[in-house]
Amino acid sequence: QVQLVESGGGLVQPGGSLRLSCVASASIFSFYTMSWYRQAPGMQRELVAGIASGGDTNYADSGKGRFTISRENARNTVYLLMDSLKPEDTAVYYCAADRNGLGVRTRVHDYDYWGQGTQVTVSS
Repeated sequence: QVQLVESGGGLVQPGGSLRLSCVASASIFSFYTMSWYRQAPGMQRELVAGIASGGDTNYADSGKGRFTISRENARNTVYLLMDSLKPEDTAVYYCAADRNGLGVRTRVHDYDYWGQGTQVTVSS
């Protein structure tokens, strides 16, 4: 069983930045695709960005040019740097791990492990 623990959420003003972190318990972290999803109230969970084991990335259109996903395999950690935040970015952000690390799959049920989520609120 792999445990994922997110941190870094909070309240930020529009135009501000946040960096989310997700630490995985698995020593084979480097073989997994790691992604960030978000879910706003009343909305479906949606992919924000993902990074495959080889470093290939995939971003939702909503975050292109503003969000950057990266991974540090030595620390079993994946990051999401979010710049130029907007009120519509307000959501609970979840870290997810896919044992098939060859690419970034986009469907929720493709992912094997999930974190508990961290709240991001963008408001003045």
